[in-house]
Amino acid sequence: MIQETFKKRDMPRITAIIAGFFGSCADDKEYSLEIKEKKKKRSLDSNSYAWLLLDKLAAKTGIPKTDIYRSYIREIGGNSAILCIQNKALDDFCRLWEVGHIGRFTETMPSKLPDCTNVIVYYGSSDYDQPTMCRLVEMIVQECHEQGIETLTPAEIAAMNAAWGGDSDAES
Repeated sequence: MIQETFKKRDMPRITAIIAGFFGSCADDKEYSLEIKEKKKKRSLDSNSYAWLLLDKLAAKTGIPKTDIYRSYIREIGGNSAILCIQNKALDDFCRLWEVGHIGRFTETMPSKLPDCTNVIVYYGSSDYDQPTMCRLVEMIVQECHEQGIETLTPAEIAAMNAAWGGDSDAES
């Protein structure tokens, strides 16, 4: 495996590395090449900051942080869809939607169609685009201020949100 960091001006060096790699390739094997823009790692992103604040809110209010998180998800807007699911598939669908995601959950309501149920599916923060994630952080920060919990400054939060790219190792 070859992993190289380069800039456009390094093209002769990178071309030589790739040519050398091709010389060592077996004729009967397939290989994959991926070139992507290198992005700086962040030590603190919007999602992990949201969870840090949720933890502080939970400690202050006695409400579990996952309950606080889900209440924001329900209220944030632009992060849900309504699906009509056949009753025979309802339990499996809801279970599979939620598995492995704290923020993904479902709510059901009756459907006018026979043998069907309307399901509201909510997306968690790991699915959010930048504007939705910014709204979530803003809601959490506002609640922290109301509870007397210190947060980053507005400028620090804006910089963090601007750098957020949607890939997080934090809970979601």
